[in-house]
Amino acid sequence: MNKILALDPSLTAFGWAVMEGQEIVECGCIKTEPLAKKQNIRKGDDRCRRITEINTVLLGLMDKYQIKYILSEQPHGSQSAVAAIMVGIVLGIIQTIADAKGIGVEWYSEGDCKDNLLGRRSASKTEGIAAVKRIFRYRLRGIKYFDEAVCDALAVYFYGMVFSPVIKMLRQD
Repeated sequence: MNKILALDPSLTAFGWAVMEGQEIVECGCIKTEPLAKKQNIRKGDDRCRRITEINTVLLGLMDKYQIKYILSEQPHGSQSAVAAIMVGIVLGIIQTIADAKGIGVEWYSEGDCKDNLLGRRSASKTEGIAAVKRIFRYRLRGIKYFDEAVCDALAVYFYGMVFSPVIKMLRQD
C-alpha cells in the first residue's frame, strides 16, 4: 500500500506522520531551537541550520518509506516579520522537497482541518487531540509540543482521507 506523509509545518515543532491507509506507520516532531544568541552567529545562518535539520529528517522519511504523496497544513498569517519569515521557510521546505522528489503535495488550512475533525473551526487543541486519539488510536507521548504537532499532522491526513481524490485513489492501490 502507498505511504502518505502528513505534515504540520513549523520551524520550532514540525509535526509529521507517515500513514498507510488509516494506520500510523511512524510519527514524530522535529524540534529545532534558535541558537544564534547562544552561539554568537547570525540569525540567517542559524535559520539555515534549522532548515537543514528539518530537511534531513523529512528526506530520510521520504527515502525510508518511499512516500508517494504529501498532505500539509498551510501556515497562514503572521503577527510579526519574524513569524512571516518562518512561514515562508516551512512552505519553501515542503514545496521544494515535493518538487525535487517529483511527488504531489496538497495544502489545507488549519480551519478546514478542525471543521472536518470536529464540525467547527474554533475547536481547541485539547478537543483536536481527543478526536485524533479516537480516530487513529494515537497514544499520547506526554510531551505537549510533540503531541500537538503530531495530532495536527493527523488532522491534516484525516481531511485528506475525506476530501482528496488523490488520497482516495492511493488508498485503493
